[in-house]
Amino acid sequence: MPLPNAAASMRKGSTVLKVTLPGVKSTKAASKKKDEEEGVDTGDGWDEWSHGKALKPPDQLELTEAELKEEVTRILTANNPHAPKNIVRYSFKERSYKPTSVVDQMAVHFVLEGSLLHQDSDEARRLRAREGLPDETATVDTGAEPDEDKPETPATPLEDGGDVEEAGEDDRPDSVASKTDRKEPKVTNQFNFSERASQTLNNPLRERSCQTEPPPRCIFSATANQWEIYDAYVEELQKQEINKEKQKAVTSKKENDKGKKKTMLMETQNDDNTKVGKASNIFERMVTQNTFDDIAQDFKYFEDASDEFRDQKGTLLPLWKFQYDKAKRLSVTALCWNKKYQDLFAVGMGSYDFSKQGRGMLVYYSMKNSAFPEYIYPTDSGVLCLDIHEQHSYLVAVGFYDGCVAVYNLKEEGLEPVYKSTAKTGKHTDPVWQVRWQNDDMDNNHNFYSVSSDGRVVSWTLVKNELVFTDIIRLSLNGAISEGPEGVQHPGIACGTSFDFHKQIDYLFLVGTEEGKIHKCSKTYSSQFLESYNAHSMAVDAVKWNHFHPKVFISCSSDWTVKIWDHTIITPMFTFDLNAAVGDVAWSPYSSTVFAAVTTDGTVHVFDLNINKYEAICQQPVVAKKKTKLTHIEFNPIYPIIIVGDDRGYVSSLKLSPNLRKKPKAKKGQEQPKGPEVEVAKMEKLLSLLREPEQNAV
Repeated sequence: MPLPNAAASMRKGSTVLKVTLPGVKSTKAASKKKDEEEGVDTGDGWDEWSHGKALKPPDQLELTEAELKEEVTRILTANNPHAPKNIVRYSFKERSYKPTSVVDQMAVHFVLEGSLLHQDSDEARRLRAREGLPDETATVDTGAEPDEDKPETPATPLEDGGDVEEAGEDDRPDSVASKTDRKEPKVTNQFNFSERASQTLNNPLRERSCQTEPPPRCIFSATANQWEIYDAYVEELQKQEINKEKQKAVTSKKENDKGKKKTMLMETQNDDNTKVGKASNIFERMVTQNTFDDIAQDFKYFEDASDEFRDQKGTLLPLWKFQYDKAKRLSVTALCWNKKYQDLFAVGMGSYDFSKQGRGMLVYYSMKNSAFPEYIYPTDSGVLCLDIHEQHSYLVAVGFYDGCVAVYNLKEEGLEPVYKSTAKTGKHTDPVWQVRWQNDDMDNNHNFYSVSSDGRVVSWTLVKNELVFTDIIRLSLNGAISEGPEGVQHPGIACGTSFDFHKQIDYLFLVGTEEGKIHKCSKTYSSQFLESYNAHSMAVDAVKWNHFHPKVFISCSSDWTVKIWDHTIITPMFTFDLNAAVGDVAWSPYSSTVFAAVTTDGTVHVFDLNINKYEAICQQPVVAKKKTKLTHIEFNPIYPIIIVGDDRGYVSSLKLSPNLRKKPKAKKGQEQPKGPEVEVAKMEKLLSLLREPEQNAV
């Protein structure tokens, strides 16, 4: 029959069947012939069914010859048409419902679980032996066809992946000797699977116990009398009254404690911030020094060897450049080194353009960190001058464009000054051009002096929480004046622009004016000048005493000149024309004959009178843009470094080459003398050369 072949083709996953309808007769004839050969009884109705006469249904569709010859191709697949295609399951990973792409296509039509064993298998023999049944040999039927009933496979393959034993002649079931002589292998069960068991390791139990010390015991005995009971009640009443009073006090303390707690929290937070701030500050310095390591190496070790071939000329080596983004549009109006911490310096920011006045800034920089300032104090008015106290380096006096003077304390928190002058406390009415700290007074109060365009030189004393002022002198065009009988001032007031106090004589000081004159004054004489010098044709920008020689001072002006004076002689000893307005001048701290000046064309001029009395031994532009003007210059107290500020808010540090700080060579066999006396003698020798012609003429 062709049915088994059709079932086999249906089991395949995808089989193409080509059905040709007209060829049915030939197929049926062939199958009939095959059945006759095999001896299969087909039945009486086979002929009728094969010709299609008796079995033709009445409602069968009549097809034409062309439609009958048409081939219809059908593809059989293993997909279950009734399997669902839209199963949705919840995904815990994505936390949403996701459709499942794989669907089981197998359809089970019939399942029957049984425990049948082949009668000749080992399992069947063991089962008969266990139940006590007699062993049976293979049953032999006496039918006509014994070959068909004879089992073809003597051994049954074991389920669940068991090993298949090949049957030999000795293993046939009709061999009785094989049954008796053969040792049966031990099998655990009919499925021949090995059972394995494992157990997790239990952690050992630990017992922990603790025992408290028993409280101390004491035996107490007493007799209760009437008066003892009375005393106990009285004590209880007194305790209750005391507790009531304490509760009243606690309520008042709670309010105070709340305020204290807030301050404590702020203090603890500030302590944490200071710890983090200190660590980050050190880390920032490390990063900056690693970044600018080449500059640090130049600062420490580089000496320009080409100075030997320059014929006593020198150069300036650019080092760090300091800037603060929020102060870019402000000019550098003041520079001052810290005498205690020689790497720290203060910068005053403001504006010399009086039509564009606004905010200002006080900034502290350190050479250890050029990337960001150490301290920043923004101000409402532009800063024009500042000075750091020599002994108490945390105090800095500042003069503003609006006439105020203030004192900042770096130890105090906050951005406001600890002292500041007001209109009531005698502040200046014009910009303050110079401030200088002086020695403490008789009561050990700190004090400093200031000079302003309103013609007043004022002494300010720090007394408790306020600034106390004292007018030292008032400048006029004709001479020093004091106030009139009704406080009316003289109309011809001279505008002070700079001043400086003598290094050794405490009461002596110089004042430069806007008219170009320099007045030598005394703290004790407020009614007149000790001397007046017709110094310059324009305002005196700076006047400074020499660090070593007690008679020499220097001045500079916008009339392009720098002049060196002996205060006992009215005329200048040296005059230098620098071909541009001079912004500032400074004496060097290591030599009495070396000074430097900056001009508005962006050039630094360094002079050494001991080497050349007529021209500078170094003239070097140090600005990046041509229109940038240099405003101030300062020498470092111990290092061969100068800092210069410009009108764009930049401060540049420069290293002096060996020729600019060369000391005179000692004669053979003699030790080179050292000390301030040598510097005084060096300057005195120059002055004597200039004095001799005048004395001879007299």
